[in-house]
Amino acid sequence: MSPPGAPSTPPLQGRQLILGTISLSLAVFMNVLDSSIANVSIPAISGDLGVSPQQGTWVITSFAVSNAVSVPLTGWLTMRIGQVRLFIASVILFVIASFLCGMAPSIGVLIAARVLQGAVAGPMIPLSQALLLASYPPQKSGMALAFWGMTTLVAPIMGPLLGGWISDNYTWPWIFYINVPIGLLAAWVTWSIYAKRESPTVNRPIDKIGLGLLVVWVSCLQLMLDKGKELDWFNSGEIIALALVAGMCFIFFVAWELTDAHPVVDLSLFRGRNFSGGVVAISVAYGLFFGSLVILPLWLQTTVGYTATEAGKVMAPVGLLAIILSPVVGRLLAKMDPRLFSTAAFTIFAAVFFMRSHFAPDVDTRTLMIPTIIQGAAMAMFFIPLTSIILSGQPPQKMPAAAGLSNFVRIMCGGIGTSITSTIWENRTALHHAQLAENSGPYSQPFAQMMRDLTAQGMPEQGAYAVIDRMITVQASTMSATDIFWISAWLFLALIGLVWLTKPSRTGAPADAGGAH
Repeated sequence: MSPPGAPSTPPLQGRQLILGTISLSLAVFMNVLDSSIANVSIPAISGDLGVSPQQGTWVITSFAVSNAVSVPLTGWLTMRIGQVRLFIASVILFVIASFLCGMAPSIGVLIAARVLQGAVAGPMIPLSQALLLASYPPQKSGMALAFWGMTTLVAPIMGPLLGGWISDNYTWPWIFYINVPIGLLAAWVTWSIYAKRESPTVNRPIDKIGLGLLVVWVSCLQLMLDKGKELDWFNSGEIIALALVAGMCFIFFVAWELTDAHPVVDLSLFRGRNFSGGVVAISVAYGLFFGSLVILPLWLQTTVGYTATEAGKVMAPVGLLAIILSPVVGRLLAKMDPRLFSTAAFTIFAAVFFMRSHFAPDVDTRTLMIPTIIQGAAMAMFFIPLTSIILSGQPPQKMPAAAGLSNFVRIMCGGIGTSITSTIWENRTALHHAQLAENSGPYSQPFAQMMRDLTAQGMPEQGAYAVIDRMITVQASTMSATDIFWISAWLFLALIGLVWLTKPSRTGAPADAGGAH
């Protein structure tokens, strides 16, 4: 999102253009990589720090939520600090936060460092795009955005592979330490090229009350979702208190933002059909998509017996078709209704999740990878067309606010989707385990036969019971995961109706490449 009042600077040329593009892309790569690299490393992190894998997912959600809160502040911070100085500060602070993540001695310290990391990462994505667009002549802006978009698609592919390989061959802190040399190099090259291309600064007031309410209700909501499964939800006074504070602060936040002269979030945008329909569709879909990115590698490692590297290999192909098809979708979008692409994306997503709903504990790698590869086609037709619908018909002065607010809601829903998905997985696993155990016992012929077979092999009776209990746990965990995939598939199909309530104009704004993040 380019800040208001940005100067009209001449495009870069030759060596400076190449180095500037690489340095900005490196920073984006580092940022997006950190949103997915921890996914396959959660078992290693949780095991080393002595917490459950479900508690380990806080490492992901804490980053997502703090990142969501900081995104709406990018415009105000840019006007106060300048886009180049803010970008460099964001990269340097991200490097420091990454180092703190690697040094964390406990899950509490790690989560705090991830909160800091997500918060300082907020301005990095929109500012890298703004600086990159200013580096190229207008007629080559499409090429600049295509290169930028490729970076945001390659990083999620590399994240699971790199995270799994590091977790298996080194120690998990190195998934954060690798940011240090990348970030320092990107900051140094960017400053050497863009220091003289700083944007003018304006001392505009900040909506302190709105910002405070935003931080409180988002934080309380996320804490409620993360701790709910531990504290038995609304049987806990702490959960009730968090829910009440989140609800009240949200109500006051909406009322305040709709009446304040300089709101931190322009909620009036939701009065537009295209914006509201598109934001709800992309945010709910992103929550479902991101939730699966967390559950699938967790299930593979804790239930199926995959290593972190093997789980990363299963997740990695998700971006292959996305990289191939994204330029094609970008070209066709100017000629075709974006709702057609969104419909195709949600249909493919639904087919992928229906395929996953038939997974079994003995599933082979080929069966796991087929829906992952197909999902890449859905990604190519998901982010760009829906962002085009969201920005369609917006006046130029509303574009930065619309892009910022849509990204805020989407990123926040990614964190919430992770919390809800992990909670449902744990609860459904316990339910299925209880139901399977009820049908096992001396009066169950399969159970009795298995006990005879195990004891006949020389196993003691208690050992046989432990083996059967493990088999029940594996089956229950798998049934819970497939329940989530099945529900997600139907929700993707339901979102198609929401997309067709919008009416994007053919003269609407082009798709924001930032939607790919």
